[in-house]
Amino acid sequence: MTQAPAPIDILLVEDDPGDVLMTREAFEHHKIRNALHVAADGVEALEFLNREGRFRAAPRPGLILLDLNLPRKDGRELLGEIKQDPQLRTIPVVVLTTSEAQEDIVRSYELHANAYVTKPVDFEKFTEVVRKIDDFWVSVVQLPHR
Repeated sequence: MTQAPAPIDILLVEDDPGDVLMTREAFEHHKIRNALHVAADGVEALEFLNREGRFRAAPRPGLILLDLNLPRKDGRELLGEIKQDPQLRTIPVVVLTTSEAQEDIVRSYELHANAYVTKPVDFEKFTEVVRKIDDFWVSVVQLPHR
């Protein structure tokens, strides 16, 4: 019998409280054991990742779920900074956004996103997407040691 993968810390970078709530509910619905941390914008996400200010004790996430359209520092800018930082670039980043624009998809991959997923608006489909992301990034692939 195979052992269940150890839980990881996931950083959700999302400014829409409704999408944060849906993500939390998807975790609960599918009994996802990973710890979900939330940053409301790109500035807050960088503070979390760099363990600054109120995030001094923040864990290093094993996965980042990133919305593109964020206040203060948008997701594209944040993605570029993460992937240019030698301390952060090995953290997989899954862009999870409502945008289906080809330029957003291409730009995200140019900035070294590990995956690009369009958020379904339907709750059931959304929870299934979250479950599949979790299955793949936690159960299928091997992540670098933290």
